[in-house]
Amino acid sequence: MHLFGDPFIWLPFVFAMLMGISILVYVVLDGFDLGVGLLFPFATPSERDRMVASIGPFWDANETWLVLAIGLLLVAFPVAHGVILTALYLPVTVMLIGLILRGVAFEFRAKAPTRHRAAWNRAFFAGSLASTLAQGFMLGMYVTGLQASWANIAFALLTAVFLTVGFSVIGATWLIGKAEGVLQAKAILWARRGIWGLVAGIAAISAASPLVSARIWDKWFSWPEFAILAPLPILSVVLIATLWRVLHVLPMENDRMAWTPFALTTALFVLAFGGLAYSFYPYVVPEQMTIYQAAAAPEALIIILVGALIVLPVIIAYSVLAYTVFRGKATELTYS
Repeated sequence: MHLFGDPFIWLPFVFAMLMGISILVYVVLDGFDLGVGLLFPFATPSERDRMVASIGPFWDANETWLVLAIGLLLVAFPVAHGVILTALYLPVTVMLIGLILRGVAFEFRAKAPTRHRAAWNRAFFAGSLASTLAQGFMLGMYVTGLQASWANIAFALLTAVFLTVGFSVIGATWLIGKAEGVLQAKAILWARRGIWGLVAGIAAISAASPLVSARIWDKWFSWPEFAILAPLPILSVVLIATLWRVLHVLPMENDRMAWTPFALTTALFVLAFGGLAYSFYPYVVPEQMTIYQAAAAPEALIIILVGALIVLPVIIAYSVLAYTVFRGKATELTYS
């Protein structure tokens, strides 16, 4: 336990890192399949079948990362888990209801009679929308320190809208890579229309974070931190400009660069998440509780770490296998 130094220091850091990676992977992977659900109202019935086929092999496995992240929060930082879930009880409930509705609709739309399929399509969209709005609201409340003031609630509602637009953009870029023909052209148009909402959301959260506390302000705007971190916003601008340019030259012959928008959007999410992680570290509950104060006993953490090091490679291996086997364009969806 003492091989890597003080276990009271390195064990909480390792678990915070594992939890952060799990959340980031969930945001990207489940973000695109939630985004596909958000785009349902703008597609024709046959296009909806193709959209479902594009996420069918992946959507349930993508949600495994959310379970892993919440599980790590519970077992590694139980006190923080109680504080965060207590503050976000209502949006968590809405998110879970949305995810359940979405999962049920996903399965039932394939088995329901044709006359009922439209109702399940609406349920799939409603579940996707509820889940995304709830996650955005939770993000907004977390950024503002889990303090329930009218200003913070208004910001959280705005963040919910921005995250919904952001997920629809990454969902559209996923469809650009998985679809072809008319649906691909529509996905390109959806991504073009949503990109500025994504940019506005990243900008709003980035601007709000330093205003939460003087500590976060100093982490970003003190010298030499300001000079060291300056490449992050510059790189974000470059990624946005490149994404905008690529979306205006697609589609290309032989489907060249079809996956470039998804890669660029994913990079934007990674940069935004990295900025948030830097801002709030070492706090797991903003300005209230650090990862070291909230961590479970080292004796418990070392046992949990052994389990995590067994489970995590299995999840990664399954995900890589699924994305490898079902690579390529989405095929026609048939019902038997």
